[in-house]
Amino acid sequence: MRSALSRRNFFHHSFGLAAGGVLLRNLGLTGRGPAIGRSTPLIVTSHPNATGRRAMEVGWEILAAGGRAIDAVEKATNVIEVDPEDTSVGYGGLPNEDGVVQLDASIMDGRTYNAGAVASLENIKTPSSVARLVMDRTDHVMLVGPGALEFARSFGFQEENLLTEKGRLEWLKWRENRGPDDDWGPADHLRGLPETEAGLPGPPTHEHGTVNVLAVDSYGDVAGITSTSGLSWKVPGRIGDSPIIGAGLYVDNEVGAAGATGRGEDVIKSCASYYIVLRMRDGRSPQQACEDALAMIREKYARVNPAFMPGEKFVAINKNGEIGAAWSYSGGRPTMSVRSAAGPDVFTGVNFVTGEG
Repeated sequence: MRSALSRRNFFHHSFGLAAGGVLLRNLGLTGRGPAIGRSTPLIVTSHPNATGRRAMEVGWEILAAGGRAIDAVEKATNVIEVDPEDTSVGYGGLPNEDGVVQLDASIMDGRTYNAGAVASLENIKTPSSVARLVMDRTDHVMLVGPGALEFARSFGFQEENLLTEKGRLEWLKWRENRGPDDDWGPADHLRGLPETEAGLPGPPTHEHGTVNVLAVDSYGDVAGITSTSGLSWKVPGRIGDSPIIGAGLYVDNEVGAAGATGRGEDVIKSCASYYIVLRMRDGRSPQQACEDALAMIREKYARVNPAFMPGEKFVAINKNGEIGAAWSYSGGRPTMSVRSAAGPDVFTGVNFVTGEG
């Protein structure tokens, strides 16, 4: 899922919710959506596009052959990470403010209660596979920056330039239009002329985006991955929620799994994926639990700024094959790609802001 918003208006939405409706959400009394069940094995991704659907077929081949959920989520995520047209994940991801693509990813295996993560990883297309090696081949959970790169190289990963021409042009547009008083862009006397004469069109927007892939295999084991290139034009070294277990991803083999996309800082502060799994443990459906997490975040911010709600998208599955998705953007409803024995499908969840769903 990708979303584009200006820095000034980043995630500031006006809801116009009635006081009673706000109270219900703040109390977590949401969950309009039913417990949507699918047969297991099952694999889902927050990406509803063609690449997401291709990824689901790759993951499903593993699950249908009796393979493990952990292998299915890794190989499915790799499909999305190497897609140069996806500007939010892996190769083709939009860079930081210095024009450098830095990737984050986490993986968690419910069967072994083990996890791995990498952050600020440069020059490697598939950070989720490096995170898998952190999990499988070390007793650590997270490696970052140059250490993560050296670790990847030691296992034979080849360094490649992750900045595509598409990403580079978007970065140049941002750099030339980020401030009226900086020294990038045309000379002062040429500013304002048609773009064919001077300067690059703009200003471009900030983008954030992430992929979550969650699965239950035929043994009843659960696994998940979250992978991202993070917030575009971010401060170099910034790490969002994606590589943090409990924030951007959490898996409990007795319950299910949850993943997050959106503004990572808000997900980190709320430990949102862990919260969603806890709500499912308490008996809430994946759909209800995703909405509960948004209600919890809304309640925290309402105490400081009643008009503020960050843009988030949460997806979740449980061991029974029930699934859910919710987001807090002002328009539309969240969707995700699904693959099970019933065939490919697209699931549409609930818009927490408008009540659609």
